Amino acid sequence: MLSNIRVVLVGTSHPGNIGSTARAMKTMGLSNLYLAGPRVQPDGQSIALAAGAADLIKDITIVDSLTEAIKDCSLVIATSARSRTLDWPMLVPKEAGEKLALESAKGPVAIVFGRENHGLSNEELQECTYHVSIPANPEYSSLNLAQAVQIICYETRMAHLALDEQEAIEEEYPLSEDLQRFYVHLESTLTKTNFIIKNHPGQIMTKLKRLFSRARIETAEMNILRGILTSIDKKMPQENSKDDKAS
Repeated sequence: MLSNIRVVLVGTSHPGNIGSTARAMKTMGLSNLYLAGPRVQPDGQSIALAAGAADLIKDITIVDSLTEAIKDCSLVIATSARSRTLDWPMLVPKEAGEKLALESAKGPVAIVFGRENHGLSNEELQECTYHVSIPANPEYSSLNLAQAVQIICYETRMAHLALDEQEAIEEEYPLSEDLQRFYVHLESTLTKTNFIIKNHPGQIMTKLKRLFSRARIETAEMNILRGILTSIDKKMPQENSKDDKAS
């Protein structure tokens, strides 16, 4: 998914910033760098400041405009100071990272950074889905380009890792028919042990079903419970074993 996340620098005027951006990206696992209408080309200074991320400089994509850089992206987030003149949906960096990580599973997305001296134009900002503002110290909010890239890339990576973790721990739950077989087995075993009185069962099974529904047991847990029931069944008198087959 990270390969679908595109970092777009618009109108870059310092070659060193290209290298520093590449370094910031690579430390967070991003590799897709675009230059839109750059005023300079990557050079030796770019390579030097990339500090091991020269491969990103080598594979850089250079286009004439922001429009061309984002034409195939379903989500585009622009970094911008909060504007009173342009009322646009705003995000904080964490929200931007979450949206980029989630949407990148479906296809290309982009995070856009403006010119070093005056950022993005209103026309360029309006090409983007959301704007993100980094809540820096209002008395000294001076972030250089690479620092801003690092912050957004970090939040994107954290969101990506959280999605990976969520998928890794996603558990399998039993089908309804399997769960019903477990309940039949449970009731049968509890009846054999006389925990449930056959002629006066009361609400025991209803309460147990409610308990297991509230806990929402996983397939592996249900299999353990059925194994426990089977071990109990084996200790019961042999004449009761016919009931086990029905469950």
